[in-house]
Amino acid sequence: MPTQQNRLDIFVICAPGLEVLTGAEMLRLGIKPEKVEAGGISCRGSIQDVMRLNLWLRAASRVVVRVATFHASTFHELERRARKIEWSRFLDAGSAVGFRVTCRKSKLYHSDAVAERFTRALSEQIKGVRVDPSQESDDDESSSTTQQFIVRLFRDDVTVSIDSSGDLLHRRGYRLATAKAPIRESLAAAILLGAEWSGMNPLLDPLCGSGTLAIEGAMIARQMAPGLGREFAFMKWRGFERRGWEIMRADAEKKVLPKAPSRILASDRDEGAIKAARENAKRAGVEGDIEISRQSMTEAVSDAAGVEGNGLVATNPPYGKRVGEGADPRDLYASLGKSVKANLPGWSLVVVSNEDRLISQLRLPVELLFSSSNGGIPVRVVKGTVPASQE
Repeated sequence: MPTQQNRLDIFVICAPGLEVLTGAEMLRLGIKPEKVEAGGISCRGSIQDVMRLNLWLRAASRVVVRVATFHASTFHELERRARKIEWSRFLDAGSAVGFRVTCRKSKLYHSDAVAERFTRALSEQIKGVRVDPSQESDDDESSSTTQQFIVRLFRDDVTVSIDSSGDLLHRRGYRLATAKAPIRESLAAAILLGAEWSGMNPLLDPLCGSGTLAIEGAMIARQMAPGLGREFAFMKWRGFERRGWEIMRADAEKKVLPKAPSRILASDRDEGAIKAARENAKRAGVEGDIEISRQSMTEAVSDAAGVEGNGLVATNPPYGKRVGEGADPRDLYASLGKSVKANLPGWSLVVVSNEDRLISQLRLPVELLFSSSNGGIPVRVVKGTVPASQE
């Protein structure tokens, strides 16, 4: 494993649209982004920085380390260069590995054949290595026992990276129970970060589903590192500095506040959703920070009028394919906008949607925070402020 003094080429992968938010998170961790591109941010850092990024990033998907970059237009050249990679920097004999290969605009366009050459080169250098032939995508369930290498060929330029995360970073470990159309944890965190919600003012999700937005909010409010309760791929790297990792985790645990500074409310009219939200909040260790109730959206907004301070309504209403055949969610959006204007003057409202016609039903001026995707559906996250006084 590289020593602390070695500087590593690190690439933080995130969903398209979340680059700015992820870069801001990196800066708060004292790690300076060097180059921002669609779907990720590159930087230079130590193995401690790799650990810190995995432990603390909320909106990112993976953290990978560049192992090698070179040009190859023939399989002979590819295999020759692959043999020069110091695989033993990261792997021990008996390690289980896999290669995820993509080829674009390159003479070598057969991903399985490319993976075969890398497998051969690695096996010659490290005896007893076990190779997983399956090709995973970033959205697949990944194996925590298999070390993934990500190989990208573009215009005959080859980039080889080792995945330091293992499971995607949004898998915090708490969301085992789900309701309909769950929102990914990293997107939920990005919504709150994009709205500049710090946990010092109230938060309400009146359509909470399995509770992801409220749970991520509670974790932000209590300064809980999202990676505290899970394992990472780098923990199986050769020479893993367990003592340093344990110190880093202990420091993160010391930062956790005993309770959320402000009230966090989550509600849904579906009994199954409420059950899932409570189970997930308990697993996340924030059940005491979230007031979870079964009630309608309008009831939840009306009840929030008694909460002290101007807060944030953040929610992921039904839209697109999530609505179902024949259903029209325009009335729901209109009711949401009407309710917050009547009950929560001075509050902010952040909504995830995929259609302008739905957003317009809020009857509030809104600004675009970012565009991304949720469950494969392109979405926009918009924020509006409820006027402090009504005519």
